[in-house]
Amino acid sequence: MRNPFRYFKTSPEAIRFAVMMYTRFPPSLRNVEDLLHERGIDITHETVRFWWNRFGPMFAKSIRKRRVQNGH
Repeated sequence: MRNPFRYFKTSPEAIRFAVMMYTRFPPSLRNVEDLLHERGIDITHETVRFWWNRFGPMFAKSIRKRRVQNGH
């Protein structure tokens, strides 16, 4: 499987963190942008939206797969 993060300057961990923060909690895209800025990651709210659209389904699939494997 090819690396889905290969063309992105931001680390996969930061992308995963932003998408999971936006998905699991009720902050707006701009709030996620502000929270990431406090952690030294300078991106726009539109970047968070793009990452959520691109990587959200991939992360959801891996979470469902782990739940099935663990029997939850």
